[in-house]
Amino acid sequence: MGGIVEARRRILITPGEPAGIGPDLVCMLAQADWPAQLVAVADPAMLERRARQLGIPLDIKAFDAAQERTPHRGGRLAVIETSLAVGERPGRLDPRNADYILQTLRTATHLCDARVADAVVTGPVQKSVINDAGVAFSGHTEFLADCLSASRPDLDHPILPVMMLVAGHLRVALVTTHLPLRAVPDAITTDRLERVLRVLHRDLRARFGLAEPRIAVCGLNPHAGEDGHLGREEQTVIAPVLDRLRAEGYSLQGPLPADTAFTPQALEQADTVLAMYHDQGLPVLKHAGFGESVNVTLGLPIIRTSVDHGTALDLAGSGRASAGSLAAALRLAIDLAEASTR
Repeated sequence: MGGIVEARRRILITPGEPAGIGPDLVCMLAQADWPAQLVAVADPAMLERRARQLGIPLDIKAFDAAQERTPHRGGRLAVIETSLAVGERPGRLDPRNADYILQTLRTATHLCDARVADAVVTGPVQKSVINDAGVAFSGHTEFLADCLSASRPDLDHPILPVMMLVAGHLRVALVTTHLPLRAVPDAITTDRLERVLRVLHRDLRARFGLAEPRIAVCGLNPHAGEDGHLGREEQTVIAPVLDRLRAEGYSLQGPLPADTAFTPQALEQADTVLAMYHDQGLPVLKHAGFGESVNVTLGLPIIRTSVDHGTALDLAGSGRASAGSLAAALRLAIDLAEASTR
C-alpha cells in the first residue's frame, strides 16, 4: 500500500512550433495526474522558460528509458532533450528552428516504432515556417508516414496514412488531405480509395474495437453527381470500389451526397464518415467539437494523435490558451494504446 504504481503505457508528446501555444499546452497538461507515463520530446530550457512565463510550476527531469514506467504526477515532466537552434520568442516565427521541430517528430516516431513508447501526441506546427526553411512539408500525417516508410525498407509499398478526426462519437476520415482543391479529383483514384477504405476498416476494428465498422462514404460532387449530370466520379471511381468491398463483407453506405451525410439520422447509421477532401468533412466535425476534437493518423504502425487547432501565435505565453484538445488527444492516445492489438 502507498507504493509507486507502475504505469502500463508511455506516451511521448511533441510541443510543435516553439513560438506557438504548443509549449504552453504541454506545461499546462503536465500539471495534472495521468494514468500513463508522459515524456516530452523538446528543448527542456524552452519548457522551463514557458512555465515561468505562465507562472506555473514544472520540475523537469531527463528521461531515462531504464527507469520503470510510473503514472504521471502533476508538476513534473520527463523530457528527451532536443535543442532549439535559436531561442524562441512567443509569437515570432523563426525558420532556423524548423529542423528542431522535425527532429522532435523523427525522434518520437522512431521511439514508438522501436516500442520504447506506446504512442505519440503531437502539438501544432506552422507549415509555412517549415517550408520557408526550405523543407517541403505538407503536414504531420504525410511526414510521419515518410519517416516510417524510410525506416522499413522491407515494405513493398509506402505506408498510406489516413487522417481521421474524432469529436465525441463523430468520426470523419479523409481520402485526400492537404491538397489544393483543383488537384482533388485527379487524386481520387480507384486504387487510393480502396486502400484508404481498407486502412480505415482495419484500424476501426483493431484500434477502436468496432467488430463490423459501418462507413458512410461521401460522393465528390454536389448531390453525389446527380446520376452523372453533376460529375461522373461517383459512377466511374467511387461506386465500383464500394461494390467490390461490399462483396468482401464491408458495411459501406454511398456514395452519399455530402450535404445530407452528416444529418443526425444519417449519422445514427454510421460509425465513421469518409469524406473525399479536407474541407468536405472537417468543417462539420470542427463545428461539432472544436477545441475538444482529436486528429488521429490511421495506417501507421504506431499510434499518433494530435490537436485539432493551429499554433495560435497571438496566444503564446499569454496563459489564455486552452489545453482541451491536447488533453483529449492524450486521453485518446492512452485509450488506443490500451486497446491496441498490435
